[in-house]
Amino acid sequence: MPIARTDHESWKRMVLRSMPPPAWLGIDAPSADVVLSSRARLMRNLQGFKFPHTALPTELESIEKQIREAARATGIEFEIFRQISNAEREYLVGCRLVSTDFEWFQPGRSVLIDKARSLGVMINEEDHLRIQALTPGWSVESADAAARSCVEALGKNLEFARSPHYGWLSASPFNAGEGRRLSVMLHLIGLAQAKRLPTVLAALTQEGITARGLFGESSRAVGAFVQVSLVNGDRSEIIGAVDYLVSAEREARSHLERSSIEARAQQAVEFAIASSTLSLGDALRILGWIRWAAAAQIEGFPKSVRSVDLLLTTLELRGDAQEPKAPQYRAEYLRRALEA
Repeated sequence: MPIARTDHESWKRMVLRSMPPPAWLGIDAPSADVVLSSRARLMRNLQGFKFPHTALPTELESIEKQIREAARATGIEFEIFRQISNAEREYLVGCRLVSTDFEWFQPGRSVLIDKARSLGVMINEEDHLRIQALTPGWSVESADAAARSCVEALGKNLEFARSPHYGWLSASPFNAGEGRRLSVMLHLIGLAQAKRLPTVLAALTQEGITARGLFGESSRAVGAFVQVSLVNGDRSEIIGAVDYLVSAEREARSHLERSSIEARAQQAVEFAIASSTLSLGDALRILGWIRWAAAAQIEGFPKSVRSVDLLLTTLELRGDAQEPKAPQYRAEYLRRALEA
């Protein structure tokens, strides 16, 4: 039986459905069977200002004003998000255009998103400026170029804090230097089923590649969705790591019979349809198996992994204290999507 919705809930979902998908969901995605998206994130801080965690509200507001003025001068058509609704927040987090812990209602906070939904500029997150570019599939060079182009355009009207010894200065010493993080989101379900994933990720860590879950530092690799990242290293390092992971994942998948994949994916669908509530972890596991079935082009499942990836962006990612029924809404949403 459908859950009775409040006006707020109905409005929230209407907003989410009406918003455009992010650019990283594009159909033309290299190695889309394994790689969901690539991301380049650049941080900068303005010369002469304290870092956000120590700056006064008036300073933060001045920083925000300067960055927004510089953004207007770039010629990039940005949409400004500031003190947004829960629906908009849910959309931006699900699309991975904004960090899950961005403090929207603190002074001097806003986010700029370009029209294509490929660039996000967070103002006064951990640093004064965090630019991230997301591109479809295995395309980290394109993401890196887009982020660099944006920061160079902003830099024409902003003076960034830089040390001859430490490089670009950051609120976190770990991020100082190049001020860049390259990340790639992969679906490594074959390696997970072969019980090889922990060993492979541990080996990458030894080489300076970090592994996290779908939504960054505070998340785990549930559903075998893994984000691998490189901070302040040569781009060739992450290219080599991801090329290896794609090859190893495809090899691992080849050892599981199609009938087994179909059976597991069908069980996941049946579990989703029968469930009145779903934790976020269970929802990700369900979509992980369905995505594998789609990649294997098994009859009766989505024809494209990108249609499954779209579901990841609207999964009730952050049910807050005012929404205790988030697991119910999540289950209903997924059930309707799978029955369609």
